[in-house]
Amino acid sequence: MSLLDLRNKTNDEIVSILDLAIEFKNGKEVDFKRKKIVANLFFEASTRTHYSFEMAAKRLGAETLEFYPTNSSLEKAETFYDTIKFFESIESDAIVIRHEDNKYFEQLNNIKVPILNGGDGTNAHPTQSLLDLMTIYEQFNTLSNLKVLIVGDIKHSRVAHSNIDVLQRLNNEVYLCGPDQFQEEELFFVDIDEYIDKVDVVMMLRVQFERHEESLNIEKEDYLDMYGLSKERYNRLKEDAIILHPAPVNRGLEIDGDLVEADKSRIFQQMNNGLYVRMAVLYNELK
Repeated sequence: MSLLDLRNKTNDEIVSILDLAIEFKNGKEVDFKRKKIVANLFFEASTRTHYSFEMAAKRLGAETLEFYPTNSSLEKAETFYDTIKFFESIESDAIVIRHEDNKYFEQLNNIKVPILNGGDGTNAHPTQSLLDLMTIYEQFNTLSNLKVLIVGDIKHSRVAHSNIDVLQRLNNEVYLCGPDQFQEEELFFVDIDEYIDKVDVVMMLRVQFERHEESLNIEKEDYLDMYGLSKERYNRLKEDAIILHPAPVNRGLEIDGDLVEADKSRIFQQMNNGLYVRMAVLYNELK
């Protein structure tokens, strides 16, 4: 069935995945009739997504194959498609892929093994959106009628692109803020200081220096004051507001380093929820 982009999932399907993730967090166990094999193919660097998928597979009793491009036949000019076809040929039960190209999966229409998208370029990061939604639900007991402020490198963020779509579909108000060079013409941007005390969720984004075609036109020491979550802005948040960040965190840039584990921060809870979300999406493909 594959999980490539939440834009291709209905709201009911999304809620069903979250319900299953919560069941796993509450201790749901599974017992497959035979050993399952999950191939993790990460063509881009990753810590959280890669190793939480690996841990999720192991929690489900599956084995993993861990693929590293620089130690593979890609160095001998093997194509991306043929690499994926190999893992299908040795009877992997599911393949997790992260790749720097937007919509890399459009090259893989002939692959019959379920593919789970671990992030594609600047396009989508479906499991990150799911774990964000799970964290929001745990705080507010709802996925609707909330005000969410997404701040930072919108243009280069697959997390933002996934979350903007799904949060709006779930009937939330989504506000965007970021430097001019990180904005997109079709989206409406606001001033962080006009909204910081009005929203329920503040989602800070990593400044993705590795994707920039031009240098950041704001001095790093000024970014926190202009667009980051400073202590002053933190103190203006609503009492029950929460802070999210997909990580890794550029401490002192997007968010004051002391706030990463502040009372309102849910950053490490997000990482924990990522394990259970990835158990849920793997289980749906392996069962």
